[in-house]
Amino acid sequence: MKQWLFLGAAIISEVIATSAMKSSEGFTKLVPSIVVVLGYITAFYFLSLTLKTIPVGIAYAIWAGLGIVLIAVVGWIVHGQKLDIPAMFGMALILLGVVVINIFSKTGGH
Repeated sequence: MKQWLFLGAAIISEVIATSAMKSSEGFTKLVPSIVVVLGYITAFYFLSLTLKTIPVGIAYAIWAGLGIVLIAVVGWIVHGQKLDIPAMFGMALILLGVVVINIFSKTGGH
């Protein structure tokens, strides 16, 4: 169970870091730049803990898939970026893929 908490922490850390990257304006603003660096260090640390029990392909697929969707939501809410119907459909397919992996995969470290 803790491997899923570690994966969740990795995803949230990566989303925070990527969101701060937009706010850093090309690493010209100090505080958001520090958040980027610390966020990615934290994300990779927790991802490395996850990989002790979950296969790398499964963990990375979930990490990347959920990260894509969460970053799009943050971009929409925080930065006012628009999502069109094809983008939302594509993200729905990504989420469906994460669900399929978690429900049906026998290699997911359950």
